[in-house]
Amino acid sequence: MATTCSDVPRLPVHEFTLVRGASSLWTRSKDEEEEAEEEEGDHSEEWYLEKEETLKDKPKVLFLWAAENKRLATVHRLLAADPLLVHCCDEDGYTPLHRAAYGGHVDVVSTLIGAGSKVNPRTIDGWTPLHSACRWSRVTVASFLLQHGAELNAQTNGGLTPLHLAASHTTPSRTDSPHTLELLLSQRHLKPRLLSGSGETASEVARRTGPHHFLFEMVEDCVNVVAP
Repeated sequence: MATTCSDVPRLPVHEFTLVRGASSLWTRSKDEEEEAEEEEGDHSEEWYLEKEETLKDKPKVLFLWAAENKRLATVHRLLAADPLLVHCCDEDGYTPLHRAAYGGHVDVVSTLIGAGSKVNPRTIDGWTPLHSACRWSRVTVASFLLQHGAELNAQTNGGLTPLHLAASHTTPSRTDSPHTLELLLSQRHLKPRLLSGSGETASEVARRTGPHHFLFEMVEDCVNVVAP
C-alpha cells in the first residue's frame, strides 16, 4: 500500500521572508529556536533507543525521525520491511530526504536515493532537499545532491533558489557557509540573477546579510579593460 502524508506530524515550515537588515533570517520564535537546539544536542545511545521504542508502532514517523537523526541502521531496517517508506512525508511535504539533507547526513542521503527516493520532491512551500541543504550550509550533502540530479535553480513558492538561501546564511557560526556558496557559484548552469518573490537576486541578499558577497565575483560578467 502506498504511503501518504496525512498521519505524519509536520515539520516546522521553512518558507520565510528575507527580512531587510536582519542578521538572522529564520522565522521561528526564540523559544522554538531554543527547543530545536536542545533537541539537536548530543544524546546517549540509550536516549535514541528509547525514542525508537516509543515510535515503533508508527513506522512513517520513525523513518522520518531516523533520517533526520542519522540513524542509518534504523533506516536500513525499516526500508527492508517496507521499501515504500522512502516516499513518505509529513503534512508539509517534507520527505526523509529533506530531513537528512538539512541534517547534513550524507550517508543517509545516499541510502535514500539508492532506495529510490526522488531527488527533487517538493514541500507544500516548494522546497527541495537542495534548498534544505543550502539553508543549513550542508555543503557535502548539497554536492552529493547536485551530482545526482538536484535542480540547481529550483525556486520555492516564494521565489527562493538554493543560492538565495546560501547567500542569506553566510554567518561566522556556519563555517561551511562560504563553501556552500562557492559550490553553487561554481556550477556551470547556475542562473544567479533569478529574482526572489521580493525582487532580489542572491547577490543582493548576500550584500546586505553576510560577509561573503565578494564570492559573487565568480559569476559577474568580465570587463575588458584593454583598449581595442
